[in-house]
Amino acid sequence: MGADVRATGSQLNLDEVLHRCRRGDELAWESLVRNYQSRVYGLAYHYVANSEDARDLAQDIFVKVYKNLRKCPNADSFLPWLFRITRNASIDHLRRKRVRPPASQVAEMDMNSLVDHSCDPEEHWLKEVRRGLFRKALQMLTLLNREIIILKEIQGLTLEEMAGILDVPIGTLKSRSHRARLELAEKVLALSQGQGGTNS
Repeated sequence: MGADVRATGSQLNLDEVLHRCRRGDELAWESLVRNYQSRVYGLAYHYVANSEDARDLAQDIFVKVYKNLRKCPNADSFLPWLFRITRNASIDHLRRKRVRPPASQVAEMDMNSLVDHSCDPEEHWLKEVRRGLFRKALQMLTLLNREIIILKEIQGLTLEEMAGILDVPIGTLKSRSHRARLELAEKVLALSQGQGGTNS
């Protein structure tokens, strides 16, 4: 049924995959889900702070994505569109449970790029301490500042993409982005000093 749609190297031909998905190509859909499921799960987990709920949400989100693929303009817009759906679904889930967005850990999947498994035990312990400080500090930020750090610094989105997801003007995001990083650094420093200066 046409050419293979798997990623060539580490690069997915997203335009081709989306085109095939819209035509009902099951292999293309499997490829799309495989390439984005961890990011959807990670972002959902950031909001709901429960791995089972995040997995269920990820499944529901991909069902919604499949039903609405024709609404996604092009490959360049796909990731912000996907993250907007994920964010909205997660917030709706929290509203249904009538709870506030929790002060919880960032999903471990989001943090994997910061882990170095080749270091010795002492280095590994220090890295774990620092990661713990980062996660605690992140949850001390306002929801908007936290989302800015997650979307920009961890997920790597542009300010333009974030503006579409968060429905916040780019100018506001520019100023808030800088303040969010400063505030995060201050929280990390305060937590570190409170733990005896483990950031040495």
